[in-house]
Amino acid sequence: MTQSIVVQVGQCGNQIGYRFWDAALREYETYGESQGDPSSSLSFFSKTPLGKKAKKQTLKARAVLIDMEEGVINEILSSRLRGLFDNNQLITDVSGAGNNWAVGHLEYGQQYKESFLEVIRKTVEDCDCLQCFFCIHSMGGGTGSGVGTFVLKLLEDEYPEIFRFSTVVYPSETDDVITSPYNSVLAMHNLTESADCVLSIENQALLRIVQKMSMKSKNEKLSGEKKGDSKAFDEMNDIVANLLVNLTCSARFEGSLNVDLNEISMNLVPFPKLHYITSSMAPIYSLSKKTTFQMRNTNQMFTDTFTKDFQLMNVDPARGLYLACSLLVRGNVEISDIRQNIERLKPNLNFIHWNQEGWKVGLCSIPPLNSSSELLTLANSTCFHHPCIDIRNRFMKLYKRKAHLHHYTRVEGFDAGLIEESLHSLDSLIDQYEDLERSTQNPIPSLERLKVA
Repeated sequence: MTQSIVVQVGQCGNQIGYRFWDAALREYETYGESQGDPSSSLSFFSKTPLGKKAKKQTLKARAVLIDMEEGVINEILSSRLRGLFDNNQLITDVSGAGNNWAVGHLEYGQQYKESFLEVIRKTVEDCDCLQCFFCIHSMGGGTGSGVGTFVLKLLEDEYPEIFRFSTVVYPSETDDVITSPYNSVLAMHNLTESADCVLSIENQALLRIVQKMSMKSKNEKLSGEKKGDSKAFDEMNDIVANLLVNLTCSARFEGSLNVDLNEISMNLVPFPKLHYITSSMAPIYSLSKKTTFQMRNTNQMFTDTFTKDFQLMNVDPARGLYLACSLLVRGNVEISDIRQNIERLKPNLNFIHWNQEGWKVGLCSIPPLNSSSELLTLANSTCFHHPCIDIRNRFMKLYKRKAHLHHYTRVEGFDAGLIEESLHSLDSLIDQYEDLERSTQNPIPSLERLKVA
């Protein structure tokens, strides 16, 4: 049995992490002990004796919680999940990173480097066979973008053989953090260099889905992010947590066709830096609502995940070229249903010419708690370059005027060359995806290939 450690950073990372652990614990309580091999349910949990001589054991999350403010982690420690975490799994400060990547990455990163390493080391030592570091953070805030990517680089340096899977949330165009374009571009450079796989999610797409779920008027503006609509944010975080629950179900439960997290990278990432994955789910619902959702039919579930409305980024699958695709299915679905739907959908999906059969399928018979079945689709598609261009455009609106740049240059250790280096990295990423999109009828481009030991 392998284990994974969740590293949740910043307000966004810890709020999503809280909902993930809540859902994972409820699934463990419902299904864990009924598993043929209950140890598989402990890939994300450990069992710790209640005392030195105690026979009873308590569950602990395999997690590291980091925030440069105390509010969210204090809320977690006063919630029903407080027993999942010990103080030696937590690192907090009181001042925050001021929505500044440089403060988070360079100031707090260096200040807490040894603390990060010590907490991570203790968590690693509790694992028999560590497979993956599972990082969750935002891209727009200072702690998420700065500290989150600092910790990612630490993991690369200290544990280079352990798979690093980052789930990141990009700010929307209407985000009220004025410096978020700088933070996003600087953090993307770190992700491109240090992550093995990046699952990208966008606030604007989540807001659109929440609006649709709530059946709001079509004329009502998507203003939840600017007005601080906490209910909208809760539902958005629920969607991301549900994605993570579905993504990790094969690691937490037995299944006839389980997929390890490192298999996702192996199958979906043909080139080391083109490791940005988009996702979609069907059905989409709120984890906090206790009602059970019944799918109309299995075929509709597969069709939905390949449409624009179900994407967790503002991308249109029809506007891109698939490099590879993974279908992770939960519940009462047969292998034959999956194969039939792949054959049904293939004529309408544009796969790159050298990987026409680029599918990875996973099937876990354990259903989600709120639905009889569910499908998570992960894709490496050239359509990802469209949100990259949007990020670049928002960045350039500030950078060409050097607006707010002094907040970064005054931070000790920040070199103005970091901005140009990060912009070049983003441009290179966009160019590579665009080159692949143009290569439909051409030989494979001369990109660096993954090294296989």
